[in-house]
Amino acid sequence: MAIPHGFIQDLLARVDVVEVVGRYVQLRKTGANFLGLCPFHGEKSPSFTVSPTKQFYHCFGCGKNGDAIRFLMEHNGMSFVEAVQDLAQQHGLQVPDDHASPEERARAAERKQKQATLTDVLEKACEDYRKQLRTAQVAIDYLKQRGLTGRIAARFGLGYAPHGWHHLASVFPDYTDRLLEEAGLVIRHDKDGEDKRYDRFRDRIMFPIRNVKGECIGFGGRVLGDDKPKYLNSPETPVFSKGRELYGLFEARDALREQGFALVTEGYMDVVALAQLGFANAVATLGTACTPDHVHKLFRYTDQVVFSFDGDNAGRRAAHKALVAALPYATDTRSIKFLFLPPEHDPDSYIRAHGTEDFAALIKQATPLSVFLQQVGSEDCDLDSAEGRARMASQTRPLWQALPEGALRSQLLAELAAKTQLQVDELRSLWQTQAAHASPAPRRQEESSRPPEFVGDYGAPMPPPEPEWLQGGWEPAKPARRQGTWTPNRGGGRRTGNWNRNPVPPAPRARVRPTSGADHALRLLLLHMPLWESLSAENHALLCSLPAPHGPLFVWLDSQYQEHGALAWGTLEQALLQAPFGDTGLNLVRQYQALGLPPELQEVRVDLRSALRGLQMEDLKRQETLAAQEGDLERMRQLQQQRAALAATLGPAEPD
Repeated sequence: MAIPHGFIQDLLARVDVVEVVGRYVQLRKTGANFLGLCPFHGEKSPSFTVSPTKQFYHCFGCGKNGDAIRFLMEHNGMSFVEAVQDLAQQHGLQVPDDHASPEERARAAERKQKQATLTDVLEKACEDYRKQLRTAQVAIDYLKQRGLTGRIAARFGLGYAPHGWHHLASVFPDYTDRLLEEAGLVIRHDKDGEDKRYDRFRDRIMFPIRNVKGECIGFGGRVLGDDKPKYLNSPETPVFSKGRELYGLFEARDALREQGFALVTEGYMDVVALAQLGFANAVATLGTACTPDHVHKLFRYTDQVVFSFDGDNAGRRAAHKALVAALPYATDTRSIKFLFLPPEHDPDSYIRAHGTEDFAALIKQATPLSVFLQQVGSEDCDLDSAEGRARMASQTRPLWQALPEGALRSQLLAELAAKTQLQVDELRSLWQTQAAHASPAPRRQEESSRPPEFVGDYGAPMPPPEPEWLQGGWEPAKPARRQGTWTPNRGGGRRTGNWNRNPVPPAPRARVRPTSGADHALRLLLLHMPLWESLSAENHALLCSLPAPHGPLFVWLDSQYQEHGALAWGTLEQALLQAPFGDTGLNLVRQYQALGLPPELQEVRVDLRSALRGLQMEDLKRQETLAAQEGDLERMRQLQQQRAALAATLGPAEPD
């Protein structure tokens, strides 16, 4: 989203920075300015000033300063666009977009209105669940058994969803309202031609999930006994995406600054219990692996993150995924660590058994990212043999290359070179050679005029029909008819043709096909950055979680969008020179530009949608394989149903 500079200036002229800051900081008038305790660092004597004449804040203790937009970004963890939209909404203004068409602006306004309506619905349900908890003795007893007090339950807004299939019918005047279904509160399905509806959450402790503004956007429900599933989350909705939100982040904002780091755990109950036991800086992922979006959001609040996992194999796998998500953000000024608890403990039980001091000591002794990266890279490698060291070099290359440029990256290269018994220059040269061989190279199509199969990053060809990014302008040009060759009939019926003498070489192909759907999506989004906002949160998470080089590049693209809005390719090209795997992105775009055949925007949208469908199919296949390995038959069935539904949409896509 590209916000006109004039609008930003007009917005700041309407906003009073004293009013904005005063919502979060107790200010008192001192002469021409206002004074208060700095919200960005702990202090006993106020050194934080706000100037109504300059519309500016400044802390003489930590140096933080800026205008109203910068304050919301720093204090609330908002992106630039989110802060502008928040202020604009408060003043009844509509944020314009230089790049948006009238249709896109209308859709954006409709989407924004839908999101506001859904949060109102969710807030009403949240209020009722809290009310139900006050009289649900079985739920109160469960929370007491877990060691939680009424004060901490109130702080996190815990509630209770009663028994019964249609409790929310007594809360909302119209139980058939589609908003209840869209908000994830009600499940609807047709049975024997009859419309059946029932509450999603029943007989569960309810944990409201809030965004950075404090709005309820979803729920996590925990059973009181041993029923399955133990935790039930809200589904993906227009306001909620598991891959982008963190439980407890809104409640932990002040503690993150006071304690200086974020403690990432694996469950809702861990967050609430830790907050009661003195670790109010804890947050949790929402039943999914840590994503780049999670890490990006955390680093808006703090420069230090500690991931806490169980010490079993599942915990190590989750830590590996968190490592991959965190690597692009591991700059020289940030600290990322990994804490592994004994298999028999979670954070809550460990503190109750050993005390807060022992747990704090464990956090200080957590494994740094640099060490854990080497542990992951050396898994199943015999470092006493040349083969084992070679395997380690191969396994650590994508991890190391995902790091941003800096001293940490250079030091790790030296340490990895020592472990593999290579010189630093030798290892760097080896990796550069391997990266060059792995990067896409122009290649001609086979002589067959049939479009090539769409082959994904993981080698699995997609079933017919052919994806649209090969049909919508990306099919190789037809070869010139040659004498001396058999020319088949393209009508699909019986083949007929003539055999001619004097063969003539075929004409050169017009376009180069990208080697994968990830390549194609990356190239399209780099050249057409405004399309990034049009993607769903699910697609954002899918692209950002791809293996290197694509995932880190999409993470970088998202960070550029959040900080600067939609950039033209000329500007983005210069920034890409400094990005992890930036050379891969540049090569993809330049190969296409060399052809001089830019497609229309309508065609780009169709191509991008098709590439994303192919990636979604591959992702579902990978999840299905993992579920099979873990013996989770129910999960396998769900994934197979999702894959079948997606396959049904793989025909030609219509543009918006």
